[in-house]
Amino acid sequence: MLGIIDYNMGNLASVYNACSKFTKDVKIVKEPSEIKNLDKLILPGVGAYKDAMEHLESSNLKNAIIDFANSGKPLLGICLGMQLLFDSSEEFGYTKGLGLIEGKVVKFDKDKMQENLKIPHMGWNKIINKQNPLFKDLKDPYLYFVHSFHAKTKEEYIIGETTYGYNFVSAVNKNNIFGFQPHPEKSHNNGLKILENFINL
Repeated sequence: MLGIIDYNMGNLASVYNACSKFTKDVKIVKEPSEIKNLDKLILPGVGAYKDAMEHLESSNLKNAIIDFANSGKPLLGICLGMQLLFDSSEEFGYTKGLGLIEGKVVKFDKDKMQENLKIPHMGWNKIINKQNPLFKDLKDPYLYFVHSFHAKTKEEYIIGETTYGYNFVSAVNKNNIFGFQPHPEKSHNNGLKILENFINL
């Protein structure tokens, strides 16, 4: 069973509908007690990092997600959900994250960007990807992005990078934990293939 976490910060319908194309064993979960019995877990997210962590902590979902990740079962973070996997974010000051992947989330550096590039980074862009099970049958796919912050992490965890003014981390993998900065559920066939590959792990 695949679970999609509802913590009032995600584009749940789109993620659910996309995953439903590949499995009937998918459900939206709100309660921490539901998570431990799942086989795979998706943490979506749209919005502010600080608000998201407050929701996860107040609903007791934070520890349930960490326990799930530590169990070795596949976990996928999407957009804000990917950013939450890291140690911290500088959005609206310092906010501690889930700490599942070493690294931090920072704002796009305007000093490194051309004047015509706007923040947020919005629209279709390419991921230059390394070999990884989630990129099976894909090579440097175009995916849909909407974000003003991006992750910085160890090279060993980076499976995809994207250029917007400069190269930034757009996909990560540490053991059973995966993260994508773009929205696979909004990225047509390329994004659907990534979700299918995750479901088939």
